[in-house]
Amino acid sequence: MSEPVPASAVPLDLLIVGAGFSGLYMLHKARATGLSAQVLEAAPSVGGTWYANRYPGARVDIQSLEYSFSFDEDLQQEWRWTERYAGQPELLRYANHVADRFDLRRDIHLNTRMTSARFDDAAQRWVVDGIGGSGAPRTWQARFVVLASGPLSSPYTPAFPGLESFAGEVLHTASWPHVRVDFSGRRVGVIGTGSSAVQVMPRIAEQAASVTVFQRTAAYVVPAHNGPLDAAFEARVKADYAGFRARNRKTRTGFGSELPVNPASALSASPEEREAAFEARWRVGGFGFLGTYGDLMTSMESNALAAEFVRGKIREAVHDPATAALLSPRQPIGCKRLCVADGYYQTFNRSNVHLVDVSDQPIEAITPGGVRAAGRDHAFDTLVLATGFDAVTGPLMRLDLRGRGGLRIQDKWRDGPVNYLGLAIAGFPNLFNVAGAGSTSAFTCLTVSIEHHVDWIADCIAWMNAQGQATIEATDAAERAWVDYVNVIAGHTVFLKCNSWYLGANIPGKARMFMPLASGFPVYAERCAAVAAEGYEGFALERAKA
Repeated sequence: MSEPVPASAVPLDLLIVGAGFSGLYMLHKARATGLSAQVLEAAPSVGGTWYANRYPGARVDIQSLEYSFSFDEDLQQEWRWTERYAGQPELLRYANHVADRFDLRRDIHLNTRMTSARFDDAAQRWVVDGIGGSGAPRTWQARFVVLASGPLSSPYTPAFPGLESFAGEVLHTASWPHVRVDFSGRRVGVIGTGSSAVQVMPRIAEQAASVTVFQRTAAYVVPAHNGPLDAAFEARVKADYAGFRARNRKTRTGFGSELPVNPASALSASPEEREAAFEARWRVGGFGFLGTYGDLMTSMESNALAAEFVRGKIREAVHDPATAALLSPRQPIGCKRLCVADGYYQTFNRSNVHLVDVSDQPIEAITPGGVRAAGRDHAFDTLVLATGFDAVTGPLMRLDLRGRGGLRIQDKWRDGPVNYLGLAIAGFPNLFNVAGAGSTSAFTCLTVSIEHHVDWIADCIAWMNAQGQATIEATDAAERAWVDYVNVIAGHTVFLKCNSWYLGANIPGKARMFMPLASGFPVYAERCAAVAAEGYEGFALERAKA
C-alpha cells in the first residue's frame, strides 16, 4: 500500500537535486522542453563544487574555455575568462551569472535539503520530502527525479583516533570556511596529497611558520603553466566556438583537441624522441601530457617510460635527494587521477616545509597538540584535511532513497554501484543520475558530460511523452551487461593497477568496484544514442495505470 502524500505536496514534472553546473543546465533544459521543474539545493548558493571548495589555490584542472557551457552561443561569447585555468571565485561567479542570465533562481530552493525520496508505485511518481532553511518540512510529488549532486560532493574525513581532541583548528578542503583563514605564524599539518592538497599546500606555505605534509601515496603532478588567458587564443576559439566544441567532443576526454593524442606507441620511439616528446608536452602543461603517446594508459611498459620522465622532473625540482625520492610515485602514472598544479614540488625546497611519509607507518592518532605518526609527535596549530571525497556513490548512499517496492539504494548498491549507461538504476523508475558511476564523466571534461547527460534525459522524457509512456526503468539484464562492459574496458587499461577513488579504495569498507567507464567519450555517446534510437533498448517502459 502506498504511503499517503500530503495535500500540500507540490506537483512537478521534474525535481532536480543539486544546483551546481548539472542542476542549472537541467533546469534550463527542462523549461525549454515545457516541463515544470524545481531544484533543491542544500547550500545557500548555486555553484555546487565551486561553492564548497573554496580553499586557497582552488581552481579547475581543465582550461576555462573548455570547462564551460556550450549550449548557448551568446553565453559562451559574452563570458570572459581571466585565466587559462579559472580559480574558484571566478567559477562561482560564472555559475551565478548562468543562474541570473537564464532566470533560474525563481525555481531553485536554496538552503533546502532533501531528506527522503520514495517511488509511489500506484501513482507512478516520486514523493520527495525536504527541509528548508526555516526548518519547515516540504513535500514535492514529481514524475521524474534527476540527481545532479555531482560525483565529488561528499567530503571524506578519515576516522583518525583522537581527531575530536585536537585543540587547534581543523579545516577540510571540501568544506572550507567562508572567511579568509590567516595562517601567519601557524604550524600547519596537511594530511593528503591529492588534487586539493597539491593546490592548497603551496599557498599555505607562503604564510605559515611551518607546513608538514603527511603523505601516504606520492602524487604525479604535471604543471598547469597557469596565467592570464591569452587574448589571441580566446579570439581564435570564439571565432569558431561551435567547431571547437565539436572537435573536442570527438576526443576521448571531451577536451584537448588543440593538442590531440599522438596515436603512436611510446615503445616505437627512440629514447631521444621520447624525451623530446615528453618535454614538449610538459612545457604545454595539463592533462595533455598523458596524450604524448596513445598507449600510455593501456601499456604498462609505455606507462613506465612516462612515469620515469616525471620522476626525473621531480628530482630536478626538489633539491634534497631524500625528499625527492619520497615524492616520486611508484604506481603507474594516471592510475590515480593526475594532478595539475604549479609549484607543488618546488615548495618542498622552502625551509618551512617538511614531508612525513606515512605509507608504511600510518598516522597513529590525532592528539590535542598535533599528529602522532611513526612514533613521533608533531605539534600543530592547524590541521588541513585534504582527504578527498566518498566519490561517485557517496552522494547517493547518504540519501534515504527508495525505489520500487521500497528498495533502498544502500541495499541495491551494497556490492557496488550497478547501473545502466551511467544514467539509470534498475528498481528506480524515472530516476536519472547525472555524471554518475558507469559513465565517462570521471575521464571527461565535466561540462561535456553534463550537457550530454542532460540532453539525453530531456530527449528521453520528450520521447516518453510522445509515446504515451509513464515510466522508464533499466532492466536487470541491461544493468548486468553494462557493468560487465565497464569492467572489461577497465581491464585493458592501467587503472586497475593501483588503489584509487575510481575503485572506492579510499573509503574503508566501501565495495571495491571500478566505477567510471574508460571507453572514451565518443564511444560512450554513440552507445547512448544507439539505445535511444532503438526505442530505449535495455529499458522497461510502462504506460499510465488506469
